[in-house]
Amino acid sequence: MKSVPLGAQYRLAALGRMAEEEFDVLIVGGGVTGAGAALDAVTRGLSVAVVEARDWAAGTSSRSSKLIHGGLRYLEQLDFGLVREALKERGVLLRQIAPHLVNPVPFLLPLQHRVWERAYIGAGVLLYDTMGGARALPMHKHLSKKAALRKAPGLKQDALIGAIQYYDAQVDDARYVMTLARTAAQYGAAVATRSRVTGFLREGERVTGAVVRDLENDREIRVRAKRVIAATGVWTDDLHELANAHGGVKVRASKGVHIVVPRNRIDLDTGLISRTEKSVLFIIPWGNHWIVGTTDTDWSLDRRHPAASAADIEYLLKHANALLANPLTHDDIEGVYAGLRPLVSAGENVQTTKLSREHVVTEPAPGLFVIAGGKYTTYRVMAKDVIDSAAKNLGTHVPESVTENVGLLGADGYAALWNERARLAKKYGLGQHRIEHLLRRYGSCIDELFELIDADPDLAKPLGGAGDYLRVEAVYAASHEGALHLDDILTRRTRASIEQRDRGVAAARDAATLVAPVLGWDAATTESELDRYLERVKAELDANSQPDDLTADEARLAAEDLSDAIAPLA
Repeated sequence: MKSVPLGAQYRLAALGRMAEEEFDVLIVGGGVTGAGAALDAVTRGLSVAVVEARDWAAGTSSRSSKLIHGGLRYLEQLDFGLVREALKERGVLLRQIAPHLVNPVPFLLPLQHRVWERAYIGAGVLLYDTMGGARALPMHKHLSKKAALRKAPGLKQDALIGAIQYYDAQVDDARYVMTLARTAAQYGAAVATRSRVTGFLREGERVTGAVVRDLENDREIRVRAKRVIAATGVWTDDLHELANAHGGVKVRASKGVHIVVPRNRIDLDTGLISRTEKSVLFIIPWGNHWIVGTTDTDWSLDRRHPAASAADIEYLLKHANALLANPLTHDDIEGVYAGLRPLVSAGENVQTTKLSREHVVTEPAPGLFVIAGGKYTTYRVMAKDVIDSAAKNLGTHVPESVTENVGLLGADGYAALWNERARLAKKYGLGQHRIEHLLRRYGSCIDELFELIDADPDLAKPLGGAGDYLRVEAVYAASHEGALHLDDILTRRTRASIEQRDRGVAAARDAATLVAPVLGWDAATTESELDRYLERVKAELDANSQPDDLTADEARLAAEDLSDAIAPLA
């Protein structure tokens, strides 16, 4: 089955539908929860529209630790329900929904105290392995110090007295959200990025739709809907204010920072997890790189572009180097990213690490439903719950959620193509590692990339300045995956902005030249896109050198936001 290409023409048609039709559900927010709710609703037979002010996953959902996990640390907080739910979802994603996008990853948990720690943590990991239904991953193993160091020779000799090996799963969070949105569109949802809600339509007190500003074309449309669902994460309080809806849940933002370093700088054959005084330290394999994170600090500054400061980076280096025999330095850092966790607030003086990640659904005004809190892994449950709430009294029978059995775009036929990867490599003159890379990103949609390569064999060449990716991937991002700007391509469709030491600057020209004809850019627009991307990189690097949040935020805001470049409506 051919996919629905989310190109520029699709977007215009989707906004045209929104201006003309009345939908059962309008979803505001294009993160994992909003995109998941769209798929849940449309596969129940509801008519669905989705608007996102920036790009798919541009906020929290592209800046996570890239893990699909139960949350081992929540066992210590006795949050068994959340862990059980998350582990069940992990299995569903691995086996049924997205086997091409979600992959197993081993973790080593070093032990530093004899007897009691192995018994205490071992019992927790055993519970972790057996909760949530049938196992989707191998059981954990207890390792001696000698066996642990064989798997992790890069650790200090005195960093452990033994270890426990267990498994979780990994995902490219931004690509997953984009694929969710594409799958919802495949089933008939009208989805559009760069479309900001500026107000709400009402009949009396009831919310009956939204005023939406098309940021690409500087126009306003009115979208009518029987129900409006807000999945706006750390912008939830703003949504309440915009809707003049009081008494809704409060959401606090907690900043998590990660750094990316080359794979050859840490001598491990496994991921690593260790407790810190404030959070949990992860060292996570990521292709030819490692992701090291994370921090957990309150954030009350700019939410569009949370900034990582020098203090954040030092914190991560300090805790990683407490374990590593060959310490990391600033020169090893290829990329840095910061994201905001949306935590349901329980009071002004509660530490963010103590807040539950469980979600809540509220109806702060008739017809307006808000979903807040939760964690990436349980997005499907959150989506189901908010659609269940919105579907009540809709005036028609709404079936139960079926997304547990709905594979995402690219899942169907993936296993067979994986078994054919050697043949595909030979046919297209690519290394088998290239085919595996493409299959894990596109699944069975790989055939659509091959069609582009057949038409232009130069697209099979590596992208200039970001050789882990092929040139065809930039073109496909614009033609099929809804990328409208250079930042969308280098930051979320690929990960050049965090994987390349120059933050993707060398790749920018080649990518822009490739997508210009697809997106209808003239020479001036192409140069503007390049200038804006370079300005963003400069601001982020400047922010990373600042001593604290306040100065880092100020430095990051020196770069113009894309939405600020659009003239306001008259």
